Amino acid sequence: MGMFIDLGGSLAVASRGLFATGVSTDLNVTYLNSGGKIGDKILAEVTCDKFGKTLAYTSIKFTNTQNEILARGSHTKFVAIAFKDPKNIVDQLKVEKEKKGPGGSN
Repeated sequence: MGMFIDLGGSLAVASRGLFATGVSTDLNVTYLNSGGKIGDKILAEVTCDKFGKTLAYTSIKFTNTQNEILARGSHTKFVAIAFKDPKNIVDQLKVEKEKKGPGGSN
């Protein structure tokens, strides 16, 4: 599962326009249920939760065909250096602005 979290997180970051997806700084997996038996399908849904100038945070959820959660994971990537790659799809690169709370605080 760890390899799929690594790959999924990297693809989520790449979907934001980075050719080189940076370096992993943290990777976590939590197993919640059995993965089933050989031949069963496992589905994965990955999200880029936050895409900043320095770090990108992704999360992934693994489910079976009955939509039961089997495992979940998170992947943090250091992306600051990756922004300099000339192969980036520049029009896709949009760093998310931090959302301010009421009164301008976070």
